[in-house]
Amino acid sequence: MTERETERRYLHWLCRNPQLGAVTIRTLGEYFGGFENTYNNIEEKELRQIKGMRQKQVDALLEWKRHLPETEEQYQELARRMIRFVTPLDVDYPQRLREIHGYPMGLYVRGELPSGDRPAVAVVGARGSSAYGEQLAEKFAAALATENVQIISGLAAGIDGAAHRGALRSGNPSYAVLGCGVNICYPSANYGLYREMTECGGILSEFPPDAKPLARHFPMRNRIISGLADAVLVVEAKKKSGSLITAELALEQGREVFAVPGRVTDLLSEGCNRLIQDGAQMAIAPSDILEYLGIKCRKELKIREKNVNGLAKSEKLLYSFLDFKPKHLDDIAAESGLPVSECMGTLLELELGGYVYRSANHYYGKKI
Repeated sequence: MTERETERRYLHWLCRNPQLGAVTIRTLGEYFGGFENTYNNIEEKELRQIKGMRQKQVDALLEWKRHLPETEEQYQELARRMIRFVTPLDVDYPQRLREIHGYPMGLYVRGELPSGDRPAVAVVGARGSSAYGEQLAEKFAAALATENVQIISGLAAGIDGAAHRGALRSGNPSYAVLGCGVNICYPSANYGLYREMTECGGILSEFPPDAKPLARHFPMRNRIISGLADAVLVVEAKKKSGSLITAELALEQGREVFAVPGRVTDLLSEGCNRLIQDGAQMAIAPSDILEYLGIKCRKELKIREKNVNGLAKSEKLLYSFLDFKPKHLDDIAAESGLPVSECMGTLLELELGGYVYRSANHYYGKKI
């Protein structure tokens, strides 16, 4: 066994300890001159000499020595489970992550890691997003991915899932950073995306296989989402949102933050509008981000009216009363002057023709 492989195994042993964070593990390796040396020299008196080491961590390390055979068995199991363990000791560890404070000392990976030779953008936003926000996130991600930009997000419901879909449907890879083990799809509703990304992109996590999606994991994983990217795009976010935590981390890491503006009366736009007010870049089209990345957009996305020349007169009339933000059926009928029953039939024709989308409870909006 090579020296590097030995070090990786002892590093894996440390990473499996739930009481130790990335900074502490790195400090131990530097203090003892290696991770095998850390194991061989663990004594309470010695550990107390390390600056910042808490008694809880000292006790956890002393107790953890007996778990080496168990973690060695778990290490051997990774290959059978088609999971890679990638560490800062490895040449394929992402260079972008090496640049951030508290970079993870171990990543569990299914599929591939984002390439360091291509630009990357993290797309994040509200879990309880609007249909308009999801549509916008998907279009932005597709346009960026078409220009060879890697799309990174967290596989959450709402904006995250829409961003992954956009990249994958454009025929390009996407990458998800999880707040649980890479063998767990959370939320389960996004299993289709999860499975597709194991083949076209990658699933990665700092947390070991079988780790549950605990609430405390997600702020930790957010630093990896932003750390893997050159820029972060926030599509929709409330005033207090995990997406804003990601944006704050991105700024601390020296990444550019973009936000899509929205109506000042919309709760889902409050976080984005505040980011812009505080100095984030406004993103109204993918070209805004591509320009920052130094990429000339070949096919710029623009929110535009669909060509309605082929529509019937009633369809054209109804279409003119719609907006990109969904309206309720009753409001559409009142504004157009048409009976509700006629509106429903006409809207169905527009939906089948790909001009209109329908969200819950009879809300309709123009497709982008």
